[in-house]
Amino acid sequence: MHPIGLFDSGLGGLSVARVLFKRLPHEPLWVVGDTAHVPYGGRPLRQVRDFAMGLTQYLVDEGCRAVVMACNISSAVALEDARLRFAVPVFGMVEAGARAAAIAGESGPIGVLATAGTVESGAYTAAISALRPGASVLEIPCPRFVPLVESARWDSDEARCAASDYATPLVEAGVDTVILGCTHYPFLAKAIRAAFPYPIRLIDPADSVAADLENVLDLSPASGPPVHRFEATGDLKAFSEAGSTLLSYPFVAAHCPVWDAAAAGGHPLAASSR
Repeated sequence: MHPIGLFDSGLGGLSVARVLFKRLPHEPLWVVGDTAHVPYGGRPLRQVRDFAMGLTQYLVDEGCRAVVMACNISSAVALEDARLRFAVPVFGMVEAGARAAAIAGESGPIGVLATAGTVESGAYTAAISALRPGASVLEIPCPRFVPLVESARWDSDEARCAASDYATPLVEAGVDTVILGCTHYPFLAKAIRAAFPYPIRLIDPADSVAADLENVLDLSPASGPPVHRFEATGDLKAFSEAGSTLLSYPFVAAHCPVWDAAAAGGHPLAASSR
């Protein structure tokens, strides 16, 4: 069975893989961490779009039967273009998270914790407003979160301090529904919950993405354990060690060649057009 491909700028895509392991246990996954370019947040949106389109092209060319942009900023700036270009189903995080929040929330404001780039795009506000006109949406940029996860400090005093800082305007607004608007952030869920003095609905868009995959794909039969592939564009050892811990699933990542042609002075997609 052809795998489901998914990518993010670094370790974040593994939070989506973790959900898919549980929801779609017989599906093989091909996971790429673009660790050579992490973080995507803070980069020009056009550059992020190019990265996302290149990685989607790579996974499609490698035979993936569906691709998940396991990255909110990629989903915000590249999903529609990818759906027009590629014949396989392409799934994103923003519409899934907005849908889950619109269903879960009542009439109160909805909070979004995201990277600066995702906040800049306004994608969550637009998606939620389309589903619930007039909804109040507070999008908070969280530039300290991704480096904390990438450096294995997801359960640290620094993580708890950052979560408290970013939660403060949401607490002041009385937000009780919060979208994790970056796939790195589920690994900080404990710190984020602790930053609120009252119970909150913490929405991981990956749950809705998994449901979408179940609805769209013909799922693999239970014919033995699936074979997963993990790749990184940068430091393989760091990605493998931290990723194995976060997934509770030991793996050794292979080199992803998607940018090799660009590094050699060729077209950035040449390596994925085999």
